[in-house]
Amino acid sequence: MQRVMLVEDDARLAALVKEYLDEYDYAVDVVTRGDRALEHFRDTQPDLVILDLTLPGVDGLVVCRQLRQLSAVPILILTAREDSFDEVSGLEQGADDYVNKPVQPRVLLARLRALQRRGSGAANSDIVIGQLRISHENRTVHWRGQEVAMNSVEFKLFVILAEASGKVMSRNAILVKMRGIEFNGLDRSIDNCISRLRRKFGDGGAERIKTVWGEGYLLSPSAWE
Repeated sequence: MQRVMLVEDDARLAALVKEYLDEYDYAVDVVTRGDRALEHFRDTQPDLVILDLTLPGVDGLVVCRQLRQLSAVPILILTAREDSFDEVSGLEQGADDYVNKPVQPRVLLARLRALQRRGSGAANSDIVIGQLRISHENRTVHWRGQEVAMNSVEFKLFVILAEASGKVMSRNAILVKMRGIEFNGLDRSIDNCISRLRRKFGDGGAERIKTVWGEGYLLSPSAWE
């Protein structure tokens, strides 16, 4: 049985989510205030977190950042906020998924299971490519023995490229993996993030993360020796 911490001040919605997930062997603890979430997390050590953004006490984005500093637990933001700024902020603060209310219970369940699969498949294995090492468990990247600082979005994109090392990843495939949405031809967030990642690896960044024109991006395995 998986333990879930649901941080949600809407009592009716919290009760519905709890009742539904209980049927699928999830033990759900409901926390109604943002300023109580961190203490509850320390006390119960849940396997998954579902987090609203609009909370009394402390805003959900702050809670997300606090939780991520404490643990690599999967965090799913479930919120009525539809501004793309909030979505980007949530992911940058460390969330693993972002879902808008209202959401069908079966969709929420599918998202939770996807986070579980992602976590269980990667938790005990690092990605090692030449002198590059990526730790899923610690959410860290080391290059030639030195840690490379990355925010949550950069780390997630870098992992996607590293897991497909030697293969071209299209913008559409990357966006689907990161956010569950398809590329609309206008979103430049992936390109901007790639530019930031390249700068982190110095002058050879463009050779290590290559642009394949008309197709997407490729992490070159031979460039990390």
